Amino acid sequence: MGARFEYEGIVFVKTGPLTASSDKGGQRIIPRYAVLKPLDGVAADDGRKPRGLDEARVLKAFETFHKTCFELLDEASRPQLEAARLNFLQALK
Repeated sequence: MGARFEYEGIVFVKTGPLTASSDKGGQRIIPRYAVLKPLDGVAADDGRKPRGLDEARVLKAFETFHKTCFELLDEASRPQLEAARLNFLQALK
């Protein structure tokens, strides 16, 4: 949301998944297939600060989630969960 772009020679600001407001006023549906020209590459400031993630905290939360899932599954399903866990961790590298 808030990204500025040009479409069909008009400058727009993204306001929804398929909608944008023009600098001249009014909203318009922008088709997904539309070719857009980014103007500034930065979303408009909506007053929120970006939230950084602490890697150790995220991994600890994931391992806690995994442990709960592991305990809820029957023996036969646990190897699949463990494989999914390893794939998840590998994807983060």
